[in-house]
Amino acid sequence: MATSRRFGGVIAVAFSTFIAFMGIGVVDPLLPLIGRQMGASPFQVEWLFTSYIAVMSLSMFISGYLSTRFGSKKTLITGLLVVVLFSTLSGLSPGISIFAVFRGGWGLGNALFTSTALSIIVGLSSGNVERSITIYEAALGLGIASGPLLGGFLGTFDWRYPFFGTATLMAIGFIVTMAFVSEPENREKRRTPVEIIEALRDGGVRTNSLIALGYNFGFFTILAYTPLTLAGLTTIELGITYFLWGILVAFSSVILVPRLIRKIDRFRLLEMNLLVFSILFIVMGAFPLLRLEIVVVSGLFCGISNASFTSLAMEVSPFSRSVSSAAYNFLRWAGAAIAPILAGLLGQTYGFSTPFYVVAPVILAATLTLFFYAPRLRYSIATNFQKAVPSNPGK
Repeated sequence: MATSRRFGGVIAVAFSTFIAFMGIGVVDPLLPLIGRQMGASPFQVEWLFTSYIAVMSLSMFISGYLSTRFGSKKTLITGLLVVVLFSTLSGLSPGISIFAVFRGGWGLGNALFTSTALSIIVGLSSGNVERSITIYEAALGLGIASGPLLGGFLGTFDWRYPFFGTATLMAIGFIVTMAFVSEPENREKRRTPVEIIEALRDGGVRTNSLIALGYNFGFFTILAYTPLTLAGLTTIELGITYFLWGILVAFSSVILVPRLIRKIDRFRLLEMNLLVFSILFIVMGAFPLLRLEIVVVSGLFCGISNASFTSLAMEVSPFSRSVSSAAYNFLRWAGAAIAPILAGLLGQTYGFSTPFYVVAPVILAATLTLFFYAPRLRYSIATNFQKAVPSNPGK
């Protein structure tokens, strides 16, 4: 495949990734408005995120099979079409329960897309995993940043408009993908859902995924629950807040992390990052007036964690990149799906600050687990590297 064709394919998938993750954050600034207009409690509103994340997690069992059975490109564009359909239906939702179901369908489409996007980028980048992850994380971070801004702006007219806008952008992503993306030449062998279970039996894969689960518990509390606690902010002000947060996510994952790991051991960096992240939740619970500023600043720590865990998911696993990604995403999202509804339930029952005090020890437990199991993860990485490097018969 010609270099220019490969580059065009990478850019096309990165653009579609940008739009896909924009769809995740577009709901953020709309949560208080949707709750008021639909008469929904915080617990009910949080189902818009939990149904989305839970379906994404479960879809990991079929997305890999579909991509290796029918091809990564076909799976990718199917995911885009499903998102176009369910984002449109979300904008037409008559009530919160139906809305949550449509968001689940949206999660299915996003799972089909995200489970193959990184794999295609790696394939089109001639296997350069580090560069591929940088491109993927940049698209992810900018998408998450732009989603709230889009939602906040269009939501000032009507809460339904951002969903129609997302559907339109995803349709454009579909056209771009069809035009510029080709199936990677190094296509993986067909795989089954059983391989994901086998991957999770691997100590390195399971440990990294469980630690990431603890982190994502906090990530989705910030993304899905905290907007309900920022009282007094308009829809556009919430959009700007999470736009700034997302910009810091993108900046730290793409620019800051590569520079930091040249000076600090990556495991020590991640441990310190998670420790500070847990402290931020305690501060958000104790000092509500500082909550807005801390949400924005937390983007730096989210970006470091996102990039670090994504890299580790590929490096600690002895399995193919798609199996590694699916196993990692299944476990971390399965746990993270609980965070929004649990936070909503605790918030409406015991006070809006309570969820932050619950999240802090969860992340602290993840930090301690990483500290004690870092040697095992290092061993997994070293072992996989030795297997990947062919022996030199001349020596």
